[in-house]
Amino acid sequence: MGLSLMLYGWVARLARPLVRRKLARRAVQERGYAQMVEQRFGDYGDLPRYRAVPEMPLVWIHAVSLGETRAAAILLRELRLQIPALRLLLTHGTATGREEGRKLLLPGDIQVWQPWDDRASVNAFLRHFRPSIGILMETEMWPGLAAGCQREHVPLVLANARLNEKSLRGAQRLAWLARPAYQSLRSVIAQTEADAARLRAAGAEVTAVLGNLKFDVEPDAAQLAQGQAWHQAAGKPVVMLASSREGEEALWLQALAQLRSSGPEAAAKVQWLLVPRHPQRFDEIVQLLQRAGLQVSRRSQWQEGPQPADVWLGDSMGEMQLYYGLADVAMLGGSFAPLGGQNLIEAAACGCPVVMGPHTFNFAQAADSSVQAGAGLRVPGMDEGLQQAVAIATDRASHSRMRRAALQFAQAHRGAAKASAQLVAAVLESTDGFVNSSFEASLFDEDSA
Repeated sequence: MGLSLMLYGWVARLARPLVRRKLARRAVQERGYAQMVEQRFGDYGDLPRYRAVPEMPLVWIHAVSLGETRAAAILLRELRLQIPALRLLLTHGTATGREEGRKLLLPGDIQVWQPWDDRASVNAFLRHFRPSIGILMETEMWPGLAAGCQREHVPLVLANARLNEKSLRGAQRLAWLARPAYQSLRSVIAQTEADAARLRAAGAEVTAVLGNLKFDVEPDAAQLAQGQAWHQAAGKPVVMLASSREGEEALWLQALAQLRSSGPEAAAKVQWLLVPRHPQRFDEIVQLLQRAGLQVSRRSQWQEGPQPADVWLGDSMGEMQLYYGLADVAMLGGSFAPLGGQNLIEAAACGCPVVMGPHTFNFAQAADSSVQAGAGLRVPGMDEGLQQAVAIATDRASHSRMRRAALQFAQAHRGAAKASAQLVAAVLESTDGFVNSSFEASLFDEDSA
């Protein structure tokens, strides 16, 4: 082990008390952070050790948060077709990711927290579960984890990989840590050619450029139908601020006040829907809206459907496709403040046109491509965004044209999931001599090493 990595490991080990305090603070608003905290430091209690065999590999997927977990679900669907006998080891770093990940588990699968990035925690994780392969989703590179996998001969794949310019600059500043981590990857599957170029500059060897897994999302038909039914009952177009981040609701309120002052009838033409990105902020946003004199109806309190109010608040998790079915237009959260934007692909797959602000660097190519396809519209700020969203929602011809373009845009970029799963299976086969079969056996063994 190099001196730099050793120093990093010592610092990570000394930081454990700080990590515990941070988790305790976050658990005040999201109780999930208080659950099984010791797993983060390599203590798995009564969880049995795992003995994988080539015929039934343990495929480890690390999806840090909600967005990565949804991408992992798309890849996992294809992996189960390619490798029917696989068992899943699923790790997360956030409570929202972990909650979403529960939906992906089948009997025999395992879900635990991501190990903290010190040597002891990583070693305990790898030696307890002994995964056949590791798949890191999108951006999740940890120096200690990468080094541990190299020591334990666990091949790592970075799937649906992306790297923006800011992150590349950070990796280059810390090249003594980042470059060995990127070089240790067995396979890197990039979203775009621009991502691939940046990943190569960081030290990775890019295997393929396959596009974004999220284009292969299959919208939940029941959620879409429910949203569309509630839309019909609303009696007027619905404009949504989707996956809003801290500070953007205040910008939205300012823009709404400006819209009302220029012509109250414009604001009254539509029903407003806000869906915040983070659940711990739901109550805070209700208070913000009420202080502005707005009536709020919360999704968590709906029985038969939305109640009359100035603003509907989407305070639920796992229902974005319902909200996209309910909305005529979505304003893209994270793009009106300098936060890099959110995933707009799910909106397109649901046929919901998108209005985005200037900050889309996390999803630059998807954002640019959606604008070129006529499925999205870019504006310089929140004021213009609100005006354009209302204009699209209330113009039947414009809305229909953008809705068709959104569906065509989503359909045209499908295929990354199947190709990515084939590459993962190839890495696994070259490593383990994997044989695709339906071998049935009990692989849990309390005494295995």
